[in-house]
Amino acid sequence: MTKPSCDILISGGGIAGLTAAAAFGTAGFDVICVDPAPPVTDRTDAKADMRSTAMLQPARAVLQGAGLWDRLAPHASALQIMRIVDAGGPEPEARLTKEFDASDISEKPFGWNFPNWLLRREIVARLEALATVDFRPGTGTTSLFTREGQARVGLSDGTRVTARLVVAADGRNSPMRQAAGIDVSTTRYGQKALAFTVTHPIPHENVSTEIHRTGGPFTLVPLPDHDAMPASAVVWMDDGPLSQKRFSMETETFEKEMSERSCYLFGPLTLTSHRTIWPIISQKADRMAAERLALIAEAAHVVPPIGAQGLNMSLADTAKLLELATARPEGLGDRAMLDAYHKARHADVSLRVQGIDLLNRASQMRAPALRDARAMGLNALYSLAPVRRTLMQMGLGVK
Repeated sequence: MTKPSCDILISGGGIAGLTAAAAFGTAGFDVICVDPAPPVTDRTDAKADMRSTAMLQPARAVLQGAGLWDRLAPHASALQIMRIVDAGGPEPEARLTKEFDASDISEKPFGWNFPNWLLRREIVARLEALATVDFRPGTGTTSLFTREGQARVGLSDGTRVTARLVVAADGRNSPMRQAAGIDVSTTRYGQKALAFTVTHPIPHENVSTEIHRTGGPFTLVPLPDHDAMPASAVVWMDDGPLSQKRFSMETETFEKEMSERSCYLFGPLTLTSHRTIWPIISQKADRMAAERLALIAEAAHVVPPIGAQGLNMSLADTAKLLELATARPEGLGDRAMLDAYHKARHADVSLRVQGIDLLNRASQMRAPALRDARAMGLNALYSLAPVRRTLMQMGLGVK
């Protein structure tokens, strides 16, 4: 028999929602997590999410607290250096390269990269071991009714659950956010992103490489070796029609085009997965909370995949909610807690959404003079050591 009530109802079983369920469940809260689509945890499944996620330094503490880090650590690819390449000349070739080394600010790497399908597999396994978490894949949320003391959520299987706190982790079109009447501001860039994995003959040496050229960046993030070859996860942003055309290309033609776009920095690239595609937007909710409801992850904010900010912002949401919940458990989901959550997160989210918006617009520059200005700006920022360190610390989400 399913439980009719819980401390926390999490709507959304993506990586952010699953991690939040593990974090709150490990902390002793009674959690129900629902998602209409069962998580795909097999790399060979045609629906597998071929993107990867770079967990930056602050995320590790969240994963450790949720009992996840020991499960994930054997699969981690350390990110020691972030390399930014400007390839904005007439041909796709590196004309300016700058490297940001984590050793300038820390003894640890910037972060650790994981395939998204693997993250889902390991987090689901953790939830199965937690008696405090009831994960219900194949079940979605259909309604939200809140009062000062509790929320009541209707589920797609016809049941209703009462909860002290509802956490909306149900994506950029969040049903729970819409039910609460929270508006969003959305920016569309006319871009789409392709995600896939590759092998290459030149080792990545734990360097994440972001190659900027008109249309958007081409980013290679280190993965563990595949079939005894160095491997990387790739996100390729470009104008929507071009990305759609590449999504349908024959493999041989696609490999030639992506290798040229990578400036052959790692030699010819070989495709080792299917391709996934999605539209690029920026989006920010007007508020991070409403009565008995907290927004996290893409329900609260969406950013282009630049600088590994997306999921790390989401984990910062979870960390703040968990901090507030454990500091005053008797006030879980009340007005004081949710006002404090909004105040703590909304300004930081706004700053990061605006900053990534500017970076993405810079990556789209077409006029030669503007492309040259982008390269000069990168060179100027890198050349000033205090500015370089500050940018790295901001990127990590540390003060």
